[in-house]
Amino acid sequence: MATCIGMVAKVGVFAAAVLKPVARQCPVHSVNVFVPHRLSHGVRSRLYEHVREGYSDKPELDMRAVCEETDKVIANVESRKGDLRGDDVRKIVCVWQELQAVKTEISELEEEKRRISDIVRALVTKEDKKALANLPEYNQALQKGREIRNRLNHLYHKETELDEEHYGRALRLPNTTHPDVPIGDENQARVVELVGQKPEFDFKPKGHAELGEELGLIRQRHLAHVSGHRSYYLRGAGARLQAALQNFALDTLQRRGFIPMVVPDMLKGAVFEGCGMQPNAHSSQVYSLDPARFPDLNLAGTGEVGVAGYFMDHAVNWKDLPVRTVCSSTCYRAETDTGRETWGLYRVHHFNKVEMFGVTADKTGEESSQLLQEFVSLQKEMFSALELHYRVLDMPTEELGPPAHRKYDIEAWMPGRNSYGEVSSASNCTDYQSRRLNILYEREDGSLQYAHTVRLQMMLHCCILLLVRYTTSVIYVFFLILGERHSVCNPPNSNRHPRDSPNQSKTPAAFFPPHISFFPHIIMKDSSVVYSPHVSHNKTSAHLPNTVYNV
Repeated sequence: MATCIGMVAKVGVFAAAVLKPVARQCPVHSVNVFVPHRLSHGVRSRLYEHVREGYSDKPELDMRAVCEETDKVIANVESRKGDLRGDDVRKIVCVWQELQAVKTEISELEEEKRRISDIVRALVTKEDKKALANLPEYNQALQKGREIRNRLNHLYHKETELDEEHYGRALRLPNTTHPDVPIGDENQARVVELVGQKPEFDFKPKGHAELGEELGLIRQRHLAHVSGHRSYYLRGAGARLQAALQNFALDTLQRRGFIPMVVPDMLKGAVFEGCGMQPNAHSSQVYSLDPARFPDLNLAGTGEVGVAGYFMDHAVNWKDLPVRTVCSSTCYRAETDTGRETWGLYRVHHFNKVEMFGVTADKTGEESSQLLQEFVSLQKEMFSALELHYRVLDMPTEELGPPAHRKYDIEAWMPGRNSYGEVSSASNCTDYQSRRLNILYEREDGSLQYAHTVRLQMMLHCCILLLVRYTTSVIYVFFLILGERHSVCNPPNSNRHPRDSPNQSKTPAAFFPPHISFFPHIIMKDSSVVYSPHVSHNKTSAHLPNTVYNV
């Protein structure tokens, strides 16, 4: 299955394992000049073009299951969100069967062609050249050979067309679905666990956008002429908080054996498709660069694409499995404007995420399920350390997306929105991505097997959204990571109000030593910093427990 094994690479003290370049032997019976075009049956496939240009081997989709369990595949497709339906699955099966019939005929004719070549070669060796022209057996072999070549040329062309149509259709098929996944839309999501207590206030808390702007941490207004709709700036402690949350997650995961990574923000469409996204689809959320200047380059909406591209066309040694990686990246996504989130950091076009990505074996079939549970447990541990109230949801079929076999979302309670909002999402993609991106692992006997991939996304901007409820743990983490005990924006002994200086960042009182109060309208309630419209600006009453500063 593999014809090339390269060197083993390491990252720091961790075995990144790990990676061995993989190349497979591909048939070379014909040479075709490939001109990319939009297929008559649907959107062009960047992944297929990537293969045809010689960068990767063809994806090995599990067509046996599709053909043998067509009704089951149709039921799975129709339970998910998307435009793929039962008739599309039947067409995929028909095209695949026709392609296999053509391949079989090609194989038989090539074998016949070799047999005739052997006959002609033997006659040329045995007979005199002058006698060959009058030899019926020789002339019949030549005529038969010409007929076979003509037929093969026709079949090669037909095979190319059917192969292109097959991948254009079959690559749209979603992953299989875990039998315990709820069927239906987002309203059918099953609450697996509820953690923490919902905060209660004796007044209506202000939303994060309003509070953040009043404190000078967030700017989102008057930016249409600068960066367009649904963009934002983080400033002062708001920017430092994002960095602190990022470092908190990276440090926590690195201590657990995760390999930190920095990944590209711009990637080829083939990698997106291999991950289960459609950058060229009509309603795609992927931003594409100007194709006239940067052909086939897209901005990543998740670090998962970059990490998956790192493992693309490589094999991991079984001794290094599972490989756990973590990256933090800026993500770009053309979120649809539903009108429900007019302001704020929810459903914005650019944001930062910390992403876990794992590659594991498929020996028992349970390895990826166990890794998914591990990822979710780690995420719960971090959110609990931040004293957030959240719930874990087993997401239904219409919310899985094409690559997920099973998906857990974590939604935190957001007082300013008076609702739960997604802050993390974890998926078991089994071999869906690895079959498309050629991600394998080397077994003990040296053979290669498709790996399973697991991913988890932690949305930092959504965590910042929760600044309306700064808890003591959040402040502790902030100071722990930044290594500071005092104000991050003002001298610790200054009694000047931030509004006295236009260049001074307004920072919640939680970020100052207990004896200093720059924001009298911020009060403590049950160890949380909240906004109270009832407190006069002429009073000072914002204090944190001294233990918060014992960093």
